[in-house]
Amino acid sequence: MEQNQLGTGKIAPLVMKLAFPLIIAQLVNGLYNIVDRIYLGHLEGAGAEILTGVGITYPVILLITAFSNLIGSGGGPLAAIRLGQKENKKAEEILAVSATSLLVLSAMLMVVFYLLKTPLIYLFGASDKTFVHANEYLTIYLIGTPFVQLTLGLNPFISAQGKTTMSMLTVVIGAALNIALDPLFIFVFDMGAAGAAIATVISQAVSGIYVVAILSGKHSTMKLNLKKPVIRKNVLLPIMALGVSPFIMSATEAAISVAFNSRLQVLGGDMAVGTMTIFSSILTFINMPVNGMNQAVTPLISYNFGAALDNRVKGIYRFSLVVEFAYCFIMSCLCNIFPGTVIGMFTTDSTLINYAIPYMKFFITGMALFGMQCCSQQTFIGLGQAKISLFLAIFRKIILLIPLVFILSSTPLGITGVFLAESISDALSATVTETVFLAKLSKILRKGAPKP
Repeated sequence: MEQNQLGTGKIAPLVMKLAFPLIIAQLVNGLYNIVDRIYLGHLEGAGAEILTGVGITYPVILLITAFSNLIGSGGGPLAAIRLGQKENKKAEEILAVSATSLLVLSAMLMVVFYLLKTPLIYLFGASDKTFVHANEYLTIYLIGTPFVQLTLGLNPFISAQGKTTMSMLTVVIGAALNIALDPLFIFVFDMGAAGAAIATVISQAVSGIYVVAILSGKHSTMKLNLKKPVIRKNVLLPIMALGVSPFIMSATEAAISVAFNSRLQVLGGDMAVGTMTIFSSILTFINMPVNGMNQAVTPLISYNFGAALDNRVKGIYRFSLVVEFAYCFIMSCLCNIFPGTVIGMFTTDSTLINYAIPYMKFFITGMALFGMQCCSQQTFIGLGQAKISLFLAIFRKIILLIPLVFILSSTPLGITGVFLAESISDALSATVTETVFLAKLSKILRKGAPKP
């Protein structure tokens, strides 16, 4: 897509043309996180136990993703704003600083997680039985940290140029490879959790190399040059300031996962933790199209905001809000109507399925309103409003959800209270976010985008 269409094309077709490849990419990317669990959950015998063990490592995956969001979700929109202002060299500088920062963060994360691996796994809710599988998976998975950082952290710079099909391919190539390699390593080579991790690392490496190749190529508006690594404080700090909200969203997801699993291990043991693994996988898959929509809309908002096209900014937001709200509402209804079918996608263990079914409605109902939260909060990011977006991220996860997990589970609700906390938090935070957005939008547009 030509860059000038970002400021002139009809809104609905433009949004969907940009969003469709990214939605597909996110759906496929979601399989990175959950296809291992699907395959492992269908192993005969110890499948449920291995599924639970691998699920316990999810906070580490979320934290690695959080740091890629800190750079990519901040640098991408800032680069898009500069492109809208016709400041291509400034956009290229943002890309260079972002790439170097991602590599430095990768090295730091690998060292920290390898040193703290054992205590973290137990903190995340492992028992002695599930620790073996969690440790096996995580030990190998961490090798792929640099590839995850480059893929997720640099992909927004491809989307910022309107090249959403290329952005989709960076994810689809790796995820499709992961889907193909998983059965080979898990079933044919009989490697269990280790096999799933090996397949994931190989796939992540392919995606990371492809992203770097695109941004270094002749067709990229912003040229990436890793031969000259650079970190400039005056460039990095604004990137991190804008990216801190998506970082908090992912990092607090990790904290929430720890809160859920540690509390459920006390109240219900491995069966309750296994239920949470399945529910979080379902939620991840539901969120993927919303994330894809937001990946397309955020740079589009940023470009038009940078070009002072206020009416287009409003129109893009309204259209996206309707689509995201309708999607989340429908998915919440389907999970409530067919809980056994949805849970059965992740395990063949009838005991675990029957245990999980009654808790589904308590966990998933609040998702009906979650589209409002995602769309409005991401639009704040597209408008460069880091502080507001950060507050809303903290409000949902830290102020509401984590306290509710411990408060409600300490009542006679017990395990039900743990799952109910998710729905209450989703509904309340969506209402607050939408109210704040409607109150702030006009003022933000009047002030306009900061000059380079």
